[in-house]
Amino acid sequence: MQALCRVARRLYSTQPPERAASALPNLAAAARDASAPMAVRERRERKRAHLKPPTNSDLTPSEYSGYRRALAKGELMDQRGRDMTEAEWLDALNERRTRLRGLKVTDNHGEKELQVVGQRIYLPNIMFRMVRNHTPTGKPYNPYEATFRVPMSVTKTDVRSYLSAVYGVKTTYIRTANYFSPLYRRYNGAKTTRSYRTYKRAVVGLVNPFYYPQAMEDMTAEDRKKRMEWLNEKFALDALKRWRRHELVRTSLSGSKNWRFTGHLRRDKILKAVARSRSRMLREVEEVKEELADKRARGVPIFSDTKRGSQPSKWREALHAN
Repeated sequence: MQALCRVARRLYSTQPPERAASALPNLAAAARDASAPMAVRERRERKRAHLKPPTNSDLTPSEYSGYRRALAKGELMDQRGRDMTEAEWLDALNERRTRLRGLKVTDNHGEKELQVVGQRIYLPNIMFRMVRNHTPTGKPYNPYEATFRVPMSVTKTDVRSYLSAVYGVKTTYIRTANYFSPLYRRYNGAKTTRSYRTYKRAVVGLVNPFYYPQAMEDMTAEDRKKRMEWLNEKFALDALKRWRRHELVRTSLSGSKNWRFTGHLRRDKILKAVARSRSRMLREVEEVKEELADKRARGVPIFSDTKRGSQPSKWREALHAN
């Protein structure tokens, strides 16, 4: 009888379905469905039509199957004999998902208090590194996703709790993938891995959009210039780069023979210094030539043999003959 009443209530209902208060925005829900793995999408497409959620439903196919299963078992009936709607069931599910683990509500003389269950755990050595989402060529950037590089020991529950407790970020889904470092051959022939090449990637779905800062190559010339000025003002990148080059040259060439630091590190400045030295040498050669020509015109000997019994060389005789 209850099943007939439920069917009749659905058939003769003329009002649109109630929307859950904790339901995702349309764009966030579309991003969540688009980012589902291909195997999951293919499995959902093979379902029969009556097992799929309606087009205006806020539930995913998995949530819709869970709701129908609980409804058939009679687990959603309240004290008045009324079944929970999809919106009410989704709100209760999201409230349970976003609850703070390790806490329980206690009654202290009629006042509700939060009591810590178990032992507090602090994670001081865990680092979450946010990176840009992988965007195929020609596809727009998805602002409802965020990608992190986390240690291998971090789980999906840790990621959700960390983002919620520290930054207050609400998440819709978390997908992880492990990346292992390839083998590298050492100088002695042994094979080893590199720790920085081993990490776990966590792709997190967001309720509110987050726009990652635009890449330098995607900016206009004016925006790129403003960005570099701001970076130099805040972090002194140019000064740090010059200091690194100076230290590299000082530590690598200071022990060389007849080396002295000229103050130039860039190739263009080095070439300019070489050109100035060459022009100065050519100018001195021209001055010497003019001086020799002047002495030759006045009949002043250019070379004199001061040693006794020394014979003038052939090239000196040729020079005097000219």
